[in-house]
This record gives sequence, C-alpha cells and structure tokens, in this order.
Amino acid sequence: MNIISLILCLVVSTLLLPLPSDSADPDPLQDFCVADLSASGAVNGFPCKPVSNTTADDFFFDGLSKQGNTSNVFGAQVTTANVLAFPGLNTLGIAMNRVDFAPGGLNPPHSHPRASESGVVIEGKLLVGFVTTRNVYYSKVLSAGQMFVIPRGLVHFQLNVGEGKALAFTAFNSHLPGSVVLPLNLFTSTPLLPDQVLTKAFQVDEDVINGIRSKFGV
Repeated sequence: MNIISLILCLVVSTLLLPLPSDSADPDPLQDFCVADLSASGAVNGFPCKPVSNTTADDFFFDGLSKQGNTSNVFGAQVTTANVLAFPGLNTLGIAMNRVDFAPGGLNPPHSHPRASESGVVIEGKLLVGFVTTRNVYYSKVLSAGQMFVIPRGLVHFQLNVGEGKALAFTAFNSHLPGSVVLPLNLFTSTPLLPDQVLTKAFQVDEDVINGIRSKFGV
C-alpha cells in the first residue's frame, strides 16, 4: 500500500467514526418530532405527531412558571419539563426541572440513569452534593446565581440550608432523564422489597424498616 492509499484509508476511517454528541439521546433526523404520547410503542423516543397536526403550542410550556407545592414529607417539590410533560422535547435530547424548597426542604438522594444534570440556584441557599462510584462525597453550599453539575447516574441531593424558601432550575441532556429516588425506591416499591433484603442491607431489624415505610404511608 503506497502512502497516498494509506492516507486515504486513514481519512475515510476517521470520517466513519461516530461523532461526539452533547446529547445522551440519539440525534434527531428531522427538524422536530412532537411526541404522540397516545401512540403505542416507544423506543428511544415517542412516535411523531403528524406535522399537519402540529401547532405553535407544541413548542411552548409554562409549567415551570408555577411554584411547586412543598407540603410533603421532604419539604420539596420537583416540577418536570420532560417529554411526558412537554411533548415538543421529543428526540431533542434536552429537559428541565423546577425544584422548590420549603425551609429545611430536601430533594432526597436520587440519580438520573439517562442524563447528566446541570443546575442553577435562583433563590435561597442550597447544599448540593453527590457521591461517586468510588464512594467519594463532593458537596458545596450554593447561593443565588451559582451553578452545579452532576455527572450522569451518580447519587445526589439538594438541601435547603438557608433561612427561607429556595428555588433551583436544572437541565438535562436527555428528553427523559429518569429519576431513581432512593428512599421511595427502597421503601415504597411495588411490590415491596423483601424485609430480609433491607434488614441485611441496613443492619437493622424489621421494626425499623416498618417504621420508615410508615413515614411514606406504606
């Protein structure tokens, strides 16, 4: 093989390599694909609503303008703007959340299996932390205007450590990042995890497990 042929092969091989993407979802192959949430079957996105049925309202969403109800056991409320709430996001690889906190409110330890997360504190003061797969804990107290990033799939939380309410907005590189909320998944799943799994994992007796479940109405 001469030098020109070798260079040509290298160029072609480079062009065939998959290009990096900022999105955790597959790249779209059309201008838009407003989700048809009523359609059956969805693989890495929902079927597209017919373009003839698409309206301007499909591309606008006011759900994040409304304050969330923080009257719950955690004192925090997550309002989602993912493809299930905002069908215009379908295949675009983006989503957002609004997170409202009462004083002392907690967005409990959770993870997003399909996306990394970035966020900005709008009001109040939040302790933001995450734990790596090496079991290393990183955290910082953030005030209004400061940002954070959570790598994909890592367990993380936000705790209101200020004197008043707090508010944050978060963004994801997936139209449906998913959320695994540890206390709810572990203690309120359907069906419930076996008691012997939880008692062994947390080194406590069944009364403690049942006491935790009762806090969530189980």
